[in-house]
Amino acid sequence: MMDRLREGVNSIAVKIILGLIILSFIFAGVGNYLISGSNNAAAKVGGTEIGRGEFEQAYQNERNRMQSQLGDYFSNLLADPEYVASFRKSVLDRMINDLLLDQHAQALGLRVSDTQIRQMILDMPQFQTDGKFDQEIYQSALRRAGFSPDSFAEYMRRDLVRNQLLSALQGSEFTLKGEVEAQGELITQTRDIRTITLSPAEFAKSIELSDDEIEQYYKQNSERYTRPEQVKLSYIELSAEQLKNAITISDEQAKQYYESHMDKYSSAEQRQVSHILIQGDDEKAAQAILDELNAGADFATLAKEKSQDIGSAEEGGSLGWIEHDTMDPAFESAAFALKKAGDVSGLVKSDFGYHIIKLDDVKAPVAKPYAEVAADIKSELKDQQAIDKFYELQTELEKVAFESPDSLDDAAKAISAHIVSTDFVSEQQLPKALNNADVLKAIQSPEVKEDGLNSEAIEVAPEHVVVVRVEESRPEMVLPLNEVKDQVVAQLSKLKGEQQALALASQLVDGLKKGDLSLLEQHQLAFGELNMIDRSSPLAGTVYAMAKPADGAVTYAQAKDFDGNIVVVELDKVEAKVNPQYNEQIGAQLARMGVQQDLAGVLSVLRQNADIKYYAVSQ
Repeated sequence: MMDRLREGVNSIAVKIILGLIILSFIFAGVGNYLISGSNNAAAKVGGTEIGRGEFEQAYQNERNRMQSQLGDYFSNLLADPEYVASFRKSVLDRMINDLLLDQHAQALGLRVSDTQIRQMILDMPQFQTDGKFDQEIYQSALRRAGFSPDSFAEYMRRDLVRNQLLSALQGSEFTLKGEVEAQGELITQTRDIRTITLSPAEFAKSIELSDDEIEQYYKQNSERYTRPEQVKLSYIELSAEQLKNAITISDEQAKQYYESHMDKYSSAEQRQVSHILIQGDDEKAAQAILDELNAGADFATLAKEKSQDIGSAEEGGSLGWIEHDTMDPAFESAAFALKKAGDVSGLVKSDFGYHIIKLDDVKAPVAKPYAEVAADIKSELKDQQAIDKFYELQTELEKVAFESPDSLDDAAKAISAHIVSTDFVSEQQLPKALNNADVLKAIQSPEVKEDGLNSEAIEVAPEHVVVVRVEESRPEMVLPLNEVKDQVVAQLSKLKGEQQALALASQLVDGLKKGDLSLLEQHQLAFGELNMIDRSSPLAGTVYAMAKPADGAVTYAQAKDFDGNIVVVELDKVEAKVNPQYNEQIGAQLARMGVQQDLAGVLSVLRQNADIKYYAVSQ
């Protein structure tokens, strides 16, 4: 037996198969690991990488900003994978552009000193209280944004250097007086017009249609009269929000919870501390400062002179009030180990360097009175009980809906729910409770749609599920002409009415250009009163494209207004009301446009000359 195995292993066929298996592992398994694992960059610009983590953070920040501005509209955009890929690439492109500008600024020798960075941070209004730098706000803001003091200073340095380059571009841009005046004349130009409005709806009233025309239009536009696939549905809902309405929390329950969770309703212990920071690993320098303090030197004076923390040094090392879980763990452990105001720690090593910490004051925890938090406690307990009840009933609902799949009656009784039934509806007409991709998928499944079984319990929102069944369905079909004839007649009449209005407008314009007024008289039409318009007018697109009439003459054209009416326009006069007070704004706007064009040109050249590689665009 063993001899046969040895012979088999040594055979050429087996060796070839084993070789192929090994190669597949190398190229598909280990090879992929080595390739992907060695590259943690989102993009590479020359020899500089943009880290994936940095890119994902920038993408998330921009996504949050857009979400806060556009709300549900932006959420709908994010449902499109192509849009998401484009949006992610735009964020990465912006980061690449910033890096290219950083590299270009560095090549030009632009620099920003540590002193400038320090002063810039101290002067930032975001970090100030009553006009003075606030160390507590500074530290808190940096933590929320995911910065350390060093990384924020470096971020500021890059931003300032980049702004130097942009300022150089801006400083080199200029506009000529004649250019500004010409632009001002264009912007402030007004035009005097008179109009005749032809309403397609009025023309449509006199349209007479033959049966052949109606049938032909119906056949040519059958998609307009196609009824989509529709279903009649029954469903039951279960949600924690609905269950909450039936729950009452007594004062006794709320007080018991309050007493058992006193820590939740008490302020955390706070400590006011100061520190002296020596960055890096220079323990000797830190020890020398500690020796001075032990010899009686003033802490605040030494902090101002020797602390390397940009924000706190000016304040004598003060960091303000801190709580647990807000500082570096080593720093926090040492700060909360100090017993009384005035105590000074030994050397404390953290990721930022060596600290010497002084305890300035202590605020003990203070509990909020029950009356102040009673409403919140009752609301919280009601939410929790509703959620607990929800999951208990959800289990029962899933069980009964599965065991009695041919009806919702038993499932509804099991959770005391009401069965909701719809008339025939299409995908676009689903009730709000069923307007969910997972529900739609369930409705289209063979088990639910064809076999008439209950769906599973489908989550449509947190702690909110539905069970749905298809009671009846009907396929997509083109509705018979006799059912949609009124629609066909209305739409065809509207179309022909618009065609007649357009045709008459063209004839009027052609005749008026030749001085022929007969069509006006024939159709009892007359131009309205003279009206002055500017570029904000609905007709501006057409009117401002018309040639300026010669003195004593007029020009004609046709347009369409926002209501779909056809408008014949008579242009009487073009007037430029130059207002010198706008020239400064116009000049600034032209300069900004020039700077943007210059910047786009610089970036275009930098991109052409840089080796740019993308690694992370799609999620």
